[in-house]
Amino acid sequence: FFTMYQLLDWIDPNKLNWEGLSANPNAIKILENNLKNIFWDELAKNENASDLLSKNLNKIKGVIKSKRGPDKWTDLSQNKGAIDILVAHKCNIYWNFLSANSNAIFLLKENEDKIVWQTLAWNYNAIPIIEKNLDKFDKTEFEWLSFNPNAIHILEKNLDKIRWDFFSSNCNAISILEQYPDKINYDWLSWNYNAIHILEKNLDKINWNNLCENPYAMHLLEKNQDKINWKILSKNPSIFKLDLSYLKEPIFKDELKELALHPYRIEKYIQQGIKLGTLDNYI
Repeated sequence: FFTMYQLLDWIDPNKLNWEGLSANPNAIKILENNLKNIFWDELAKNENASDLLSKNLNKIKGVIKSKRGPDKWTDLSQNKGAIDILVAHKCNIYWNFLSANSNAIFLLKENEDKIVWQTLAWNYNAIPIIEKNLDKFDKTEFEWLSFNPNAIHILEKNLDKIRWDFFSSNCNAISILEQYPDKINYDWLSWNYNAIHILEKNLDKINWNNLCENPYAMHLLEKNQDKINWKILSKNPSIFKLDLSYLKEPIFKDELKELALHPYRIEKYIQQGIKLGTLDNYI
């Protein structure tokens, strides 16, 4: 079968792990053709797997069982690509994890009484809500806010409340971290995709398991394959590259045509004054 992604040349497919691949957003076509190998608890976290998940709701794992009502989907509730599923099954939402879902802001605004402020603190699209409710933030909420890349303007005014290990993973915290190098936690920094230049100078401090999830660290991992955890690396979307030869295949052209003829796009064409009879000129 064709897929628009192929593995990097140095990645050994025999070392990859299906549990890790199930969480990999660039592995969807592979997973669709290997359903028996899917780990459904990991797939529930995969932001590109909504179509596959919607067809297999009975297989969703990561569930809190309820004696009085519907089971709650924990992993799926934090999946920013699963909003349509969650909207259609609101009774299964686990609000603790949904509070961290960056695409669920409209649901959170409609259900502010259900927000869990600790997990909302690391929701990078929730800054307007956070700013209006800082009075609800105590030590624990500020610790979790340390993760939030869009909260730097709040955190830099509250350095005494920062949890520095969490903050070390914050992709927008580099300038502050460089001012306080003694506070850097290299285990957490190894996840930070904007910290590669620091990690390159401190190879002995890298947590290689965590680095295996860093999408910008492939060159370091290629040079240190003896340190790779292949199960963890299997989650990393950067183990794949775009297969340029795929772009020439008829199947890709069909996919483009389906996308171009999506009802939403046709509505846009009409709004632009394009007549239906002339659509072929624009596709």
